[in-house]
Amino acid sequence: MELSTILQAILLTADQPLSLEQLEQYFLPEEGISRGAIRSALHTLQTASAGQSFELKETASGFRLQTRVEFQPWVQRHHDERPQKYSRAFLETLALIAWRQPITRAEIEEVRGVAVNANVIKTLLERDWVRVIGHKDVPGRPEMLGTTRHFLDYFNLKSLDELPSLADMQTLDVDKLQLELLG
Repeated sequence: MELSTILQAILLTADQPLSLEQLEQYFLPEEGISRGAIRSALHTLQTASAGQSFELKETASGFRLQTRVEFQPWVQRHHDERPQKYSRAFLETLALIAWRQPITRAEIEEVRGVAVNANVIKTLLERDWVRVIGHKDVPGRPEMLGTTRHFLDYFNLKSLDELPSLADMQTLDVDKLQLELLG
C-alpha cells in the first residue's frame, strides 16, 4: 500500500491537524518509515488532491485534509448548526490581538475608542483563539492577550507571518470577512 494513501486515511479520520512527529507515531519502527518519507508522501498527497474537492493544508499544528473553499456552499447544507455571526466589535478585538500581541484590554480600548465588552474577550477565550500570555509590568498587572495555535489552525495559517498586512486590513470589508469566517 502506498504511504500517501495511508496518510490520507489517517488525516481523513483525525479530529485535528497532525504534526510530522504525530504522523510518525502511526508507524512501527520495523516499518522503516522516516520523517523524510512522510514529508515526501504528504507532497505526493498534496499533488494528487489537485482537482479534487479536498486539499491537504498545513497549519500551525500540522497537516489536515479539508474541503476546498469553493465547495463549502454544498457541504454546509448537511450541518444543522448555522455558523455563528460575529459582531464588528468581536472582529476588531480579534484583529487587534492578532496584529498587536501581546496587548492588554486597556490598549484595545484605547485603539478602538470604546470599552471592550467582557463577553467578547470571554468568547475569544472559550473558542481558544486567544489566551492570557502574561501580565504587563504596570500597576494592576493587567493581562496581556495573544493568539493560540487553535486560532492559526482555524484560519489556515502556519504562523502569524501569514496574516495580511495592517495596510490591507485598513481597506477590509467587514461583510466580506464575515463570509470568510462563516466558511
